[in-house]
Amino acid sequence: MAKKILLVDDDTDITEFLGYNLEKEGYHVLKANNGPDAITIAKTEKPDLIVLDVMMPGMDGEKSIINIINIHPGVPIVIVSVKE
Repeated sequence: MAKKILLVDDDTDITEFLGYNLEKEGYHVLKANNGPDAITIAKTEKPDLIVLDVMMPGMDGEKSIINIINIHPGVPIVIVSVKE
């Protein structure tokens, strides 16, 4: 079974670009555009890795990380951020 990677970013261009390339490498990609959706997906899908933007509107990445760690301890989280 392919490893699951959850991509979390409010910029859909980024999740689509990363998702396309990861799927080409054989990963099962899950996508969320905000913190609450990421938490729900992390709870139900138990991803093997999460790639998460910290600067999102509403629930930011830091709050999302705290919630995700509480429901899925030990999951590796890669923090990605772009500031224009």
